[in-house]
Amino acid sequence: MTPSAQISAVIELLISIQKEFHLPADSVANRFFRQRRYIGGSDRRFISDQIWSVLRSYRKVEWWLKRIGSPINPRMIIAAHTMLTGSSLQSLKSVFSGEKYAPLPLSSNEILFLKNLENKEFLSIHMPKAVKYEIPDWVYPFFEKQLGDRIDVELTALLEPAHLDLRVNTIKTTLEDVEKKLSEQKFNFERMKLSPWGLRLKGRQSITLSDLFTQGYVEIQDEGSQLIAIMTGVTSHMRVLDYCAGAGGKTLAMAMMMVNKGNIIASDVSTIRLNAAQKRFKRAGVFNIQTHLFAEHAKWIKRRLESFDRVLVDAPCSGTGTWRRNPDARLSFKKKDLDELIIKQAQILNSASKMVKKGGRLLYATCSLLQQENQDQINQFLEAHKEFTPVYSDASQELLAAPFKEKTFFQLTPAQYDTDGFYCAILEKKIA
Repeated sequence: MTPSAQISAVIELLISIQKEFHLPADSVANRFFRQRRYIGGSDRRFISDQIWSVLRSYRKVEWWLKRIGSPINPRMIIAAHTMLTGSSLQSLKSVFSGEKYAPLPLSSNEILFLKNLENKEFLSIHMPKAVKYEIPDWVYPFFEKQLGDRIDVELTALLEPAHLDLRVNTIKTTLEDVEKKLSEQKFNFERMKLSPWGLRLKGRQSITLSDLFTQGYVEIQDEGSQLIAIMTGVTSHMRVLDYCAGAGGKTLAMAMMMVNKGNIIASDVSTIRLNAAQKRFKRAGVFNIQTHLFAEHAKWIKRRLESFDRVLVDAPCSGTGTWRRNPDARLSFKKKDLDELIIKQAQILNSASKMVKKGGRLLYATCSLLQQENQDQINQFLEAHKEFTPVYSDASQELLAAPFKEKTFFQLTPAQYDTDGFYCAILEKKIA
């Protein structure tokens, strides 16, 4: 593809993402490329890099367009982003040429607007901090209150692209064997600092076509998510309920900890997610997991009250801790979304707590950085449920990283631990 055709594709993809704002941008992008199989690998990488760069700096581009009085549309967003990343107006005119597969030529008005961006940089001293850090205006005060003098460090880290983290499936292989095979296949990687099963790929590398992935020797899983599984302390004799299993990432990690023994029920309200999870379980060679489509007040629930040694609630949440991976989610997050989530989380916690047997443990986790979804939820739950008390993880000492050995709850952030943002609390149901 010519540079002009590439930019046309970037504009077209941004239009699709904005039209389907209710869908994750990566899902829209995947479908976009599936429908255009003629786009080659290098062109696909360029288009992907450009669209994700735009989404990571969307608020700043939008701020500049408003400042110069320009209309805000996908075409001008891409043009302004190109200017702010160092292109000259003259080179931009050659890309917006109107030739075959190229964007239409810049109009006289568009040229006048874009002239105001010459020699400008993304950051301006006049730019509000919420814009600088790509945070919704209504969310920024929450972070300001929570993070205090660490806010600049934390929100800067949240702007950076996330790593590609792998969890080695010790049911099938060892960490050392995977390291050897990754080296043979010319992958650039390093061991994780906190997870004993974790390897981190450096830079842009794809693992999904490697036999290590297709044969279930590794799973893609952020290091923070791996730590949540470790904190459950599950062992091979336990009955475990993953209450909001989703696509089964933490379920798989717990099954591995249980050495394919005991029993795990992966429950979720979505058939699509459970079907995807079952494919992952099969690939990983795991057979101690049953899936269950959840329905409140079902007979299945009543028959299993107070019957599980561990119940993990990986609650639906704002996903603010994953904004490095999903920059588009920042743009669509509304106050009413948070209000609804807080209510739902409290309901789920209350329901899940009934499934924990006396002496068993309830673990509450989110991929959120917001206190309202995390410690505030736990404080309110403990106030209403005196039968539960915070405890340390009872996972084996060789699995627990030093920072988490005596923690009843923890908050991971990209700045502190170079993971996604995760929260986890460990609660035990009293025997008497």
